Amino acid sequence: MADRIELLGLEAYGYHGVHDFEKQKGQKFLVDLVVWTDFAHAARTDSIEHTISYVDLADIAVQAVEGPGHDLIESLASQIADQVNELAGVFAVEVTVHKPFAPIDHPFADVRVVARRSRKSRG
Repeated sequence: MADRIELLGLEAYGYHGVHDFEKQKGQKFLVDLVVWTDFAHAARTDSIEHTISYVDLADIAVQAVEGPGHDLIESLASQIADQVNELAGVFAVEVTVHKPFAPIDHPFADVRVVARRSRKSRG
């Protein structure tokens, strides 16, 4: 059994995409993180030191989005998932990167990619 920490709809501005105008102009990205962990000890002690801080999760995701550009949001999602997966106490992580203003010439509700990592996928 594992508990979850979820952070949904985190906004950041980045320069990711295969087109030059995406790398120059940039756009808003949204990130969802779901982290499986065991926070029973944290619940008993009521101490932030015994859990995974959602502030740290947000910082990892925002730094990745605002950092060096990727051609593919698959690369961006993988970078975030790999970094979160290295945190102490993480059993597994699922990262969804949404690109709401993707350059598509047709109406669409969402473009997103999902990267999953777990202890099994470490090193």
